Amino acid sequence: MTALQSDSFQAIADPSRREILLMLAGEKKSINAIAEQFDISRPAISKHIKVLHQAGFITFEEKGRERYCILRREGFDELKEWINFFDNFWKERLGKLEQLLEKNPDIARKKK
Repeated sequence: MTALQSDSFQAIADPSRREILLMLAGEKKSINAIAEQFDISRPAISKHIKVLHQAGFITFEEKGRERYCILRREGFDELKEWINFFDNFWKERLGKLEQLLEKNPDIARKKK
């Protein structure tokens, strides 16, 4: 993790930040356009955006006086790796259970 990054899971823990990410999935948006969609202050939105940027979820693009937020695919890598770990964990465990039941059909019948 670089000095700019923070915990991805903390970043998405807040519902407003998750909503911002969903908004940006459609297209890049200016900070003002994002702020207009919420009933919280502009500084609060700026803080949420800063957290998302520090966690690597978004980057900025300057166009004139506007600053646009853009999703970064790489920002989701930590989440994806964590989920994949447990996905593989459960596939392996359930696969072993399936093999056990196939080899020992009486085990499944005993529970009924």
